[in-house]
Order: sequence, then C-alpha cells, then structure tokens
Amino acid sequence: MNLYLLYKSLHLVAVISWMAGLLYLPRIFVYHSEAKNEELLETFKTMERKLYNYIMMPAMILSWLFGLLLIHLLGFAIFSELWMQIKSIAILVLTYYHFFLGNNLKLFAQNNNQKTSKYFRIINEIPTILLIVIVFVVIFKPL
Repeated sequence: MNLYLLYKSLHLVAVISWMAGLLYLPRIFVYHSEAKNEELLETFKTMERKLYNYIMMPAMILSWLFGLLLIHLLGFAIFSELWMQIKSIAILVLTYYHFFLGNNLKLFAQNNNQKTSKYFRIINEIPTILLIVIVFVVIFKPL
C-alpha cells in the first residue's frame, strides 16, 4: 500500500472535519450570545462542548498527526520551499484560533461571555481566509 496516499487521504478527511468545526463553533456562539431562554442557553453549551471535544479536538490532532507523517515521508527539506512556510504559518494561526475558540467556550460555559454576536460573526471569517490561503499555496506552490 502507498503510505503517502493513505496519509494524504486521512489528512484531508481530518482537515475537512476540523475546518467544519472551526466554521461552525463561532456560528453557534453567534446564536448563543443572542439567546435569552435558559433552556436554550444550556442547549448551546452542550452543543459547543460536544462539537469542540468530540469533533474538533480529535480532528485537529489527526490533522497534525497525518500532516507530520506526510512531512516525515517527504523529508524536512520541504520547509525550504516558500509554499510550505506560508502553509505552516497559516496552520499555526489556525491552531491558535482553535484554542482561542476553546477559551470562548469556557467563558460561555461559565456564563461570562462579554462578546457580541457581531464579534463572533466577524471572527467566523478567520478560518475561511486561512483556508483560502492554504489551498492556493498548496495548489500553486509559489516560489
């Protein structure tokens, strides 16, 4: 079996799952920050916790794992290429964003969120922009 293609396929599945969570969790935060009903607030807390812990966290870990396995197969010299440097920076920002969302999740769980729904609508664009950058640098591989 071709390990490169296996790892690449698993990496893509994990990244798609991770991106889905990175795009969906801030959208739930939008609705959570607008909610007034106590029962609805508790429902949002449950949705957020399960999305983060059961989908996003494993997907992020698997994205990193299979990405690192791909780098291992290709060789660390790949970091000398500009596209890989740009992709690496974007991935680090996405990872920071992931944990930033986790911090917001804790604030919501403690009923301490101070941010507006507009704030969450704006930050919801961050992973989209990074996704576009990553896809274009991987496909076009700028020198």
